[in-house]
Amino acid sequence: MTKSLSKVQKKISKKGVNITSLHENSRNSQRLRRASARDDKLARVSAARAKVNQVHLRRVAYFQAAAIAEPGLFDPGHIQQLIQRYLKRDDEELVKLEDERRPGRPRNTREDLLKQRKAMDEREYDGGFWMPDMTEAANLKILREWNGEWTQLGTLKYVRIARSGTVHDSSFPPKGQS
Repeated sequence: MTKSLSKVQKKISKKGVNITSLHENSRNSQRLRRASARDDKLARVSAARAKVNQVHLRRVAYFQAAAIAEPGLFDPGHIQQLIQRYLKRDDEELVKLEDERRPGRPRNTREDLLKQRKAMDEREYDGGFWMPDMTEAANLKILREWNGEWTQLGTLKYVRIARSGTVHDSSFPPKGQS
């Protein structure tokens, strides 16, 4: 049984039936509706997955830019500084939004979103901040050559670094405190 809309349309048109002149409840029109609904659902699920994946892509891209900017391996102290810089990435915008707001007015949605994201990242850092391992030469080479695609992230090795300095191996994609 054909699944995608284009294949269903092609199969129906091969029968010699004009797709635009089908009866409303005919078998062929029902097949077209099912295939169209299936394609719509797949597109919605794909878009939702891509939106969730953007968080991980942006994080790895940040550490890739740091790895490209500085040659050599990273020591734990330098990695902690990179994480601190990553956590403060939205501070300027947050201060700007707070200054623009008149006294007595509620925060706008963007400001709330930034505060929630900052609090979530801080909590994650307390338990273990998920990031690519930048202490191994082979992993750092792969990170520097990464082209920004989700499919290649599985080749990297990941760690969780806590605020206290403890380092634990992690997996991709991150699941809880893996």
